[in-house]
Amino acid sequence: MLTLEKKKELEQFAVEIRIKCMEQFAGIGIGHVGGSMSVCDLMACLYGWLLNVDPGNPKWEERDRFIMSKGHAGPALYSALALKGYFDTKELATLNQPNTSLPSHTDRNKTIGVDMTTGSLGQGFSAGLGIALACQKKGLKNNIYILLGDGECQEGQIWECALFAPAYKLTNVIVFVDFNNRQLDGTIDEVLALGDLSEKFEAFGWQTIDVADGHDIEQICSAADTAKSDKTRPSLIVLHTVKGRGCCFAENEAANHNMPVTKEMAEIAVRELELLKSNL
Repeated sequence: MLTLEKKKELEQFAVEIRIKCMEQFAGIGIGHVGGSMSVCDLMACLYGWLLNVDPGNPKWEERDRFIMSKGHAGPALYSALALKGYFDTKELATLNQPNTSLPSHTDRNKTIGVDMTTGSLGQGFSAGLGIALACQKKGLKNNIYILLGDGECQEGQIWECALFAPAYKLTNVIVFVDFNNRQLDGTIDEVLALGDLSEKFEAFGWQTIDVADGHDIEQICSAADTAKSDKTRPSLIVLHTVKGRGCCFAENEAANHNMPVTKEMAEIAVRELELLKSNL
């Protein structure tokens, strides 16, 4: 259970991640604002609470792994990694620039702390399960955390994974879904309705947990603790989020998947975020 002090620390960490995201977008003038901002609270929980990792030894074999299958949300992951000391925060200014170590979509060969190259939606889930199976066979006691987008869950590969993990008893797998109900071309229901994801995964043999407010630090951590306590099956946690959360010019903008960001827009957003942080 989180103490009040730890909860406040994680909430402030989430705001810091959002600020660093905005600085990255401003540096290049465009970016995947919506899907990055909607997962910042989860990134804070993962890198501030859940993951057993060592920034000083990023290749430590016994570490927990995190695979961001929705690789276009890389800026949120890069922000968390930099703030935790995996690399200098100055590198964030190079997002998607020539010779950068921080490409638009996450790449394990370029970025310290990234466990899997992703971006072709669906494939991060498969890779994560392969990693989980390998870790089990090695006798490692770590957990493999995977983040999917809701639009990504329309991919057939996702449902092959849904079958595979329980069949191979991958009890070390915890999957989060960033269910912000929007994708590139419209709402989830407009493009291809998913129905009740939790109910479907449960029928496949998963433990499933719905988090009504996917931006609530306490709810996220509590759901993850519940998932970790079940040693009989893999777990799916559906986070009901808001695309663009915490960004004043994107939160209520339908076309916020990949959008222009001027320095002036970012400065306004950062000022609001800094005020929010000071009031926590």
